[in-house]
Amino acid sequence: MKQRFQKRLLRFKNEKIRYKYFTFLIGLTIPPLFLLGFLSYNIAKDALLQNQMESTQNHLQTSSEVADLLFRNVINMERLISWNKDVHQQLKESAQAQGDEQNVLGESTTKRIQNLIASYLIDTQDIDSICLFDVQNHSVCYGNSNSTGIYGTGGVHGEISLNDWYQKSAKANGKAVFFGYNVLTGSGFGSTFSSVKLLKDPEQLFNPVTTGLLVINIKKSMFSRVFKESEDSSFVVLDASNDKVQAIYNYPPSFEIKDSLGKSTTETFAKLQKKGYLVSSDINQTTGWTFAQVTKENKLLKQSNRIGIVTASISLFIAFISLFFSFMVSGTIARPLLQLRNMAMDWTRNLWNSNEEPHSDDIGVIGRTFERITVENKELNERLISAQLKEREAELRALQAQIKPHFLYNTLDSMYWMAILQNNHDLAKMAVALSQSFKLSLNNGKDMILVSQELEHIQHYMTIQNMRYHNRFQYIEDVDPSLMNKEMLKLLLQPLVENAIYHGLEPKVGEGSIHVTGRTEDGWIVFTVKDDGVGIEDMNAIEQGYGLRNVRERLQLCYGNDSELNISSVVGEGTSVEIRFREDAKGE
Repeated sequence: MKQRFQKRLLRFKNEKIRYKYFTFLIGLTIPPLFLLGFLSYNIAKDALLQNQMESTQNHLQTSSEVADLLFRNVINMERLISWNKDVHQQLKESAQAQGDEQNVLGESTTKRIQNLIASYLIDTQDIDSICLFDVQNHSVCYGNSNSTGIYGTGGVHGEISLNDWYQKSAKANGKAVFFGYNVLTGSGFGSTFSSVKLLKDPEQLFNPVTTGLLVINIKKSMFSRVFKESEDSSFVVLDASNDKVQAIYNYPPSFEIKDSLGKSTTETFAKLQKKGYLVSSDINQTTGWTFAQVTKENKLLKQSNRIGIVTASISLFIAFISLFFSFMVSGTIARPLLQLRNMAMDWTRNLWNSNEEPHSDDIGVIGRTFERITVENKELNERLISAQLKEREAELRALQAQIKPHFLYNTLDSMYWMAILQNNHDLAKMAVALSQSFKLSLNNGKDMILVSQELEHIQHYMTIQNMRYHNRFQYIEDVDPSLMNKEMLKLLLQPLVENAIYHGLEPKVGEGSIHVTGRTEDGWIVFTVKDDGVGIEDMNAIEQGYGLRNVRERLQLCYGNDSELNISSVVGEGTSVEIRFREDAKGE
């Protein structure tokens, strides 16, 4: 009975010590674990918001730069019209005809402006109408009559000088001024806005004389080419030059901005923020307008909320593992401590009974035991905390900043206008082709492109190559019209045309031709690029080349492994490259 009681008492003491250490380990591991999870979530959330805002700001700056190029295209068009000798002569004759009822400006002036724009390859897809006024306020207009109002029918309009927009243009002293509405119709909610330039006599540099007024109405749809469409964000263009901020353009059209407009952009943005929006903005250099991207904060925080859920799940899982190991470790620690305590009690009891001095070996054993237990406990906690930190670091490394894109449009635009001013039309034509080719290859960051745009890319590329090689190459295009509006992976055909020139036609003596065909065959889309060049002697070397290997890999990644790229060649006769993929394949 006495032995059974002693065993129960020993078991009770053993469990008591174990639970004490179990409670101690819980307090040592669980609170730091949840604190680490909380800090990790907030760090990830802040990093996500910061990266999103930086990415949005970079996108707005890029959009503003692209808009500057389109605005400068309008400004350069105004310069060409105002500097044209024939237009300038007609304006002078109209001014000298003061008192005569006959108006010098008329249909011939309209045709002259039309021919002038066409001869200099000016991109007019964003231009809706052009109106020219002489000093007597006679008008002549070209383009869409809906955006010219009463001025499109000609006649004298003396009241035009009383308008605010006319006064602002006069104060600009010949500099183009952009207005966020159509100045000719007076509508701020229409589909066009205006650029107004007061014309000066270019022969009177030191004594400027006003010869007329030029108004160009621009489609607001040009901004759809500037901004990258997004389901989670809205874009607005604001003009803060008046007493109240005016919304020039907003995307999507369903986004209501009118109720949030204030007397300044700061007040407008404050109203949007009260409605739960995050706002990023950038000032356009040409117009002074504000480009803004507006994003619902709860949409932006969806990803951070998912990170929070994942972080909480990981923390709970690690907490469960910690509880389990703490329970196991507490038993491992309790047993040697209990043995050590019993040994110390026995050693003390024997020492008390024998009245002997403690032996140095016994003291060394006790010290080493305590030291070993302390070191093991410390290493265990360090391993747990290190594992948790590495888990958090792996999550944070996944939040990378986006790469800011860079554009060559400014350089190409400058090259084009320098060539125009120097009457070097070949160089101007090459700059336009290179600019359009670059736009199509970027495609606003999208991988899919219309077949018609891919073929347009090839045409621009052939224009550049024919200027380099003195029109040695003939380009023949025979593509089924039903394919033109279908989407395909960009840069599939252009690299094949480039290979045909460098490996087939360039080594050939004399002229050569490239024939591009496109057909649908039993549910397959088939494109063929064929040349009559020197052919291929070493097919393996061509197959292993970077260009064809890149096209084949992108083709299979996008359209599946059943898509094909086949090459056939006869030395001295030419080469044919065929790519085919299923018509119903969704490019991913």
